[in-house]
Amino acid sequence: MFPEFDLSLDALRALQLTRLKDALRHAYAHQAPYRAKCEAAGVHPDDLRALDDLKRFPFTAKSDLRDAYPFGMLAIPRERCVRLHASSGTTGRPTVVGYSAKDIATWAELMARSLYAGGARPGDIIHNAYGYGLFTGGLGAHYGAERLGCTVVPMSGGFGERQVQLIREFGARVVLMTPSYMLALADEFARLGVDPRGTAMRIGIFGAEPWTEGMRAEIERRLGIDAVDIYGLSEVMGPGVACEFVESKDGPTVWEDHFYPEIVDPETGAPVPEGEPGELVFTSLTKEAMPVIRYRTRDLTRLLPGTCTAMRRMARITGRSDDMLIVRGVNLFPSQVEEQILRDPALSGHYVIELSRTGALDDLLVRVEAQPEAAHEARTSSAAALGERLKGMCGLSAAIEIVEPGGIERSMGKARRVIDRRAKG
Repeated sequence: MFPEFDLSLDALRALQLTRLKDALRHAYAHQAPYRAKCEAAGVHPDDLRALDDLKRFPFTAKSDLRDAYPFGMLAIPRERCVRLHASSGTTGRPTVVGYSAKDIATWAELMARSLYAGGARPGDIIHNAYGYGLFTGGLGAHYGAERLGCTVVPMSGGFGERQVQLIREFGARVVLMTPSYMLALADEFARLGVDPRGTAMRIGIFGAEPWTEGMRAEIERRLGIDAVDIYGLSEVMGPGVACEFVESKDGPTVWEDHFYPEIVDPETGAPVPEGEPGELVFTSLTKEAMPVIRYRTRDLTRLLPGTCTAMRRMARITGRSDDMLIVRGVNLFPSQVEEQILRDPALSGHYVIELSRTGALDDLLVRVEAQPEAAHEARTSSAAALGERLKGMCGLSAAIEIVEPGGIERSMGKARRVIDRRAKG
């Protein structure tokens, strides 16, 4: 159904080079901010003769998009944009992304490709609990599911009891949402006395936040489904930049015929050797309204050889370079804490990390929910064991608080994992 899965490596690299040359020329000619960066760096699109030459070109960062707010990064007249999406802007000006009609068609095709790789098939009912609106998740998944030939239930987030009811009564085979929200719905299934294994639900395709193999295992255990990882970000397109194949579940395959990936050192920006970890960088190869050249995602991962196609895979995101916590001089990512939590079957995937400060010393508190079936004695021993594992993993002493099921606030979308109460000075 998707002939791109059968591209040879040589054919893929030739296609990438052709499209990369076109993308650079398009951005240089029509995006004044990026052209100014190239001129300052002394490079021109004609300087790209091989894929490896891309490292000579300047990066694009989120700050560039904010500085160009709202429409300064568009490479076509605003009147030709058929849609605008934007980030929340909680840490500054929002980033605005424009789409031409061609871009929307490309996005739908790539999202359909992703859903197919994840196990969805034409005719499936797909329950879409990603948020609709300025966030790219809901509409991106919706258009892709329709393009694949599925029946879409455009539920969006919230209304947990209603979510369970419609999954059960409409017979959704595939569900789409954040992994943390899937765990919240698992709690709702249990509260309502509904066995998810008795529904038609067989596959969940989850993204929009980092999650661990431990989280995958808990979702699959509690819901009896295959949990598949999808990746995307609005500045590059939205969901559907990469997706796992359900048969392998060995990391999202990057759709390299549309997005050229690099891994660079997050400190220096220098490319790292193939297979080494670092920061993920993307260049869009086919975007018309708002191409991005060497966009720094801040996501930390590494590239792996393809298994189901010639296109490379991403290892699971370990965190974001701008989400890294520095606690008593130690670098710590929330995903590292989650990994240690989910090693204990008495603990759930609902947790929050709280940071505070006493004098000059950082205090680290991990608050995590117990599984409903965990006995009181097990909860006490789990707290001690988690503290020991965290100390052995990163050298930090943490206070551990095990709370009753339902004690951690639920999110309808991306979970809030960190509360930093340290005074900023």
